[in-house]
This record gives sequence, C-alpha cells and structure tokens, in this order.
Amino acid sequence: MREVTRVTTRPFVFINSAMSADGKISSFERCQVRISGKEDKARVDLLRAECDAIMVGVGTVLADDPSLHVKSQSYREQRRMKGQPDGPLRVVADSRARTPPSAQVLGPGSILAVSRSAAKERLDRIASTGSEIIVCGREKVDLAELFSQLFDRGIRRLMVEGGATLNWSLIDLGLVDEIYVYVGAMIIGGKSAPALVDGPGFREHFPRLTLSHVQPLDEGVLLKWRVSGRQP
Repeated sequence: MREVTRVTTRPFVFINSAMSADGKISSFERCQVRISGKEDKARVDLLRAECDAIMVGVGTVLADDPSLHVKSQSYREQRRMKGQPDGPLRVVADSRARTPPSAQVLGPGSILAVSRSAAKERLDRIASTGSEIIVCGREKVDLAELFSQLFDRGIRRLMVEGGATLNWSLIDLGLVDEIYVYVGAMIIGGKSAPALVDGPGFREHFPRLTLSHVQPLDEGVLLKWRVSGRQP
C-alpha cells in the first residue's frame, strides 16, 4: 500500500454506459436493469479487450457486483498474443474501502483506490484477496492523482463503466475525453433513479459535447461524443 503524488499526465479516458430513453441507468431501487441487447454487449466486450484498464465506482460494485472480465475467448487469446494479460487492469474507486472482500472485481489484476480515511481493518481484508491498494486523497479518492499513477504504470487507455457518481466526478474535474452511450428502447422512470450523470449538477459553464458517431444497434442506438470542454 502506498500513497501517490500529483502529476499532470493521465490516460485517455472514456465513459461507456447504457441508459434508457429517459436517461436512467438503473431503477429507483438502484437495481441493475437489462438495457443492452446482444449486439451492444459484444461491443462492450471488444471495448474492454482494447483497453489497458477498466474503472468503476464502489456504488456499481455494491449494486451489480461486476467482474469486469473480457468474456470472449478470442479476444483473450488476441491479448495473450500481444503479451498482455487476459483482461485489462480492474480499478475500483472506493474512498472508504466499502467493497466486500467477496466482490468479483477483486483479486490479482485489480486495484482498489482509497482515501486516507479508509479503515485499516477493511484494507487488510481486501489486501488478503490479492488486490493492490493505492491511497490517494484525504477524505475521498483524488482521481487526478489516481490517473497519474495509472499513467506511470503504462495505462494509456482507460474505460469507465460507472456509476453515475463517478461519471459526475470525472466530468466535473475535466478528466473525460469521450462518452459512449447506448440508448435502449425502454422507459425506466423514477425521479430518484440514477441518470447517466448524478452529483450536484452544474449551474453554469456546462460541459459541451461534440457528436462524432451514431449507430442503430439492437433495438436502440449507440451515440458517441467527444467532450469539448466547458461553456464560457
């Protein structure tokens, strides 16, 4: 376990998510909802295979218990031929180390990024899974520091798979380059249901996006945006 210091370099970062036609990524109960179809799931698996690291927030771990593994045997073999591990590095942003030691994402090839406020007994349990722990930030994870550390380790392309709070934090800090969103043909509703981006919200200087790709997929549509920066 080690603390990191801030530098300015970071990987290329993109968010990939699926949402309903009304912009929700799960139900008001914060339970996982199947939004993507077969074609979109295959697209996501390829994106994972092409990345150096995949990142989620602790909320996604607690709600969905994702493994973040590359599912296609063909993609895993292609990575081996390049001298890479079967799947990208798995990263969880978890300021207080709330990730259960039984979480699928943990184990060799994973990093838990925590703050100095995380309880030692929780860190000890997580370390016993073979996961690495990085401390960066006093009360919550300093995402800029974390990305700098990942860059130093050779991570050049990082995929973020949510959730809404992590998406907000990264966009608010100007740490996102592109956003992929699959919009499914369904309505979820619920004023308390999480959207693509939650957090406090912007009052002004709203982040601007440039649409770069539109593709019908399954029964919905895939949208790809470049993050252009804040409004003046």
